[in-house]
Amino acid sequence: MAKTDSTGSTWRYRWAQRQNVRRISTYRGAETAWRRRDDELRRLRALAADFHGSAAAGAGLPLELVDDEVVLWALPAAQLVEVRHTAVLPAPDLTVAVPAAPLRPRRPDGVRVTDAGMAVITSRRLVLLGGRGRRDWAYGRITGLTHDPVGPVTLIQVLDRRRTSGLLLPTDAAADFRFKLTLAFADSIEQRAAVLAQLDELIAEHDQLKPFRPAVATPAQARLSALVPGGRRSIAVAAAVALLVPAALFESNPSDPTGGAVVAVAATPAPAASGPPALLRPAVPRPAPTTTPKRKPSPRPSSSATSGPRCGAPENPLGYDFCGGTRVRRPAVEVCDWFDCVPQFWAGRGYLVQCRDGSVSLAGGRAGACADHRGVRRTVTK
Repeated sequence: MAKTDSTGSTWRYRWAQRQNVRRISTYRGAETAWRRRDDELRRLRALAADFHGSAAAGAGLPLELVDDEVVLWALPAAQLVEVRHTAVLPAPDLTVAVPAAPLRPRRPDGVRVTDAGMAVITSRRLVLLGGRGRRDWAYGRITGLTHDPVGPVTLIQVLDRRRTSGLLLPTDAAADFRFKLTLAFADSIEQRAAVLAQLDELIAEHDQLKPFRPAVATPAQARLSALVPGGRRSIAVAAAVALLVPAALFESNPSDPTGGAVVAVAATPAPAASGPPALLRPAVPRPAPTTTPKRKPSPRPSSSATSGPRCGAPENPLGYDFCGGTRVRRPAVEVCDWFDCVPQFWAGRGYLVQCRDGSVSLAGGRAGACADHRGVRRTVTK
């Protein structure tokens, strides 16, 4: 009879229930992350289509607008920063980057704050109205521009200024500031359509990554390994121990130093003095003992279904290793039975990588992969 509990359900039904709860939880986490990014991309698309300023938006600002110049956006709190050492920044481009993780309120090394005030984005320039004066960055004279990937700092180089400067912004406003500055720069070179096309492409690509609702696990799919605490991993460990123990006992058996069997010799009493002399059998010389070479044990089969080196990867029947090869973009559903997966593992959209704390993530090739696990260590291959 099947083993049942007080409710009458067998262990197979309990296994199916646990599997369905885990699958639904993973799916909901992945869908939440996907929908959050989808909403952000569509918000940026709508903003790019309707982002237009006016001359009236600059009313009340201590800023004189030139002909055909309009104010697009104003940020009341910003800080002027300057770089202590000379640096060459990349040329400005129109790439739209949606941050994968929130920015941290930090200032990069070698950057000092020199003023604070209001940042104004116009159709011709970026302006900081600070307490010590005004700082302008005309779009037509910008030679380099970069955004710090982890901090809310934007650095700018212009033709008529030797020292690199920029703005330190509030973390909650940095992403919008960067996107609107990109739109303003695109307008200055008549490339707003290129930004819109890029956003349409990102939205279409993201639609293809929408997670599917997992299939329902049935009791018939339960395996006997589910009865063992730890599942197949415990069975693999037990099989490895079963192979290692006999081999260890074989290697620890001391070999016979004489190479032959032990012979017991009985003591013979000495002959009596009054009797005839005993006849003695001539001694036969015993051959010198030889040492039999120790036989090397044959190689033991591995408990893994795959053969060959794994370059530090745990034993697994999936063929995954760290030796270099094909990147794993669609891992097997049981990958977390053999590797230590990060939380929300299935929400990742990339290839399989190992983080520096030993866990594996499916966010390889994406910005911020293993950000909460000390960064990416190496790629998992097959």
